Amino acid sequence: MSSPLPGAALRVSHLRKAYKDVVAVDDLGLEVWPGECFGLLGPNGAGKTTTMEICEGLTPADSGDVELLGMRWISDAAELRQRLGIQLQETQLSDKLTVAETIRLFRSFFRRGPEPAEVIALVQLEEKRKARVGALSGGQKQRLALACALVGDPDLLFLDEPTTGLDPQARRQLWDLIERFKSAGRTILLTTHYMEEAERLCERVAIVDRGKTIAMGTPRELIASIGVEHLVEFSTGGSGRAFDAAPLTRLDGVRDVREDNGALRMQVTELHRAVPALLDELTRQGVPLTELRTHSASLEDVFVALTGRHLRDE
Repeated sequence: MSSPLPGAALRVSHLRKAYKDVVAVDDLGLEVWPGECFGLLGPNGAGKTTTMEICEGLTPADSGDVELLGMRWISDAAELRQRLGIQLQETQLSDKLTVAETIRLFRSFFRRGPEPAEVIALVQLEEKRKARVGALSGGQKQRLALACALVGDPDLLFLDEPTTGLDPQARRQLWDLIERFKSAGRTILLTTHYMEEAERLCERVAIVDRGKTIAMGTPRELIASIGVEHLVEFSTGGSGRAFDAAPLTRLDGVRDVREDNGALRMQVTELHRAVPALLDELTRQGVPLTELRTHSASLEDVFVALTGRHLRDE
C-alpha cells in the first residue's frame, strides 16, 4: 500500500450531467480525504451512480471538475487506471472462467498488486477458487467483484451499491471485508441507499437527492442536525373515532408530528416523557393504540426531515 497522498484524494466541484429528460447531477461538489470511507447516500435515481461513473472516467460530465489523486482523466488516464479500484453496481464476469482464472486475468491489467492467491484469501473464496463464476452465489459473486477491484492495490476504491440484492448475512460479510480494507488506510467512495451501511462504514456522508447534495458531514453530525434523538411511530383504530394529533405538538420535547404511510410519526428529544404523554392523550380521547414503535434517530430520519420522503420511496 502506498503512503497517503497530500490534499484530497478526490475533489469534485460544480459537477453537472443532464440527459434528455432529467438532470442526473446538478452542481454537485464534495471532497474525500486520504484514508476515509466517504458515502453517497440517497434513494434510487438520486444521481449517485452517475456521479460515481463520472469520477471513474466512464461517463463524461457536461460541466464541472473532477480531480483524483491530484490528476485528471483528460491528461492522466493511463496512470489513473493503474491506481483506482472499481466495483460497479452490476459486474458482469465470464461465467465460464473459474474464480482463480478471473483474478489472474484482472491482475494482469496492473503493474503492481498482491498475488491472486492472496486476494482470493482476503475475500474468503479459497474453497471456490476452482469453481466457475456461473456457479457462485450472489454474495460470492459480490466478493469476487470486490477482489477484482483490489488486485491492483488501489489508492482509491470505488464501490457502487456493493451490497444491493444480498441477504443480511452476505451483506455483513461484505461489510467486514470493506472495514478490513479501510483499516489498512485505503480511501473509499461508496454509494448506498442503506442507512445502516452508511452509518457503519463511513466517516462522512453526503446525502444526495435529485442530483444535489442536500447535507454533508459525519453520520453523528447529520443526525444531531435535525435536533431529535428518537422517533415514535404509532397507529390507532378500532373505536371509530379519529385521533386528533394537534395536542401532541404542544408537548414538551416533541419537535414534529406528521402522518407517514398511514401511521403517525413523532420526532422527540425525551422518549421517557413523550411515550407516557402520548398514552395519556390517547386515553383522554378514547382512541385505542394498535401499534407502537420507537427507534433512535438515523440517517433515514435526516433524509425524511430534509425532503419529506423516505430513502426507498423511489
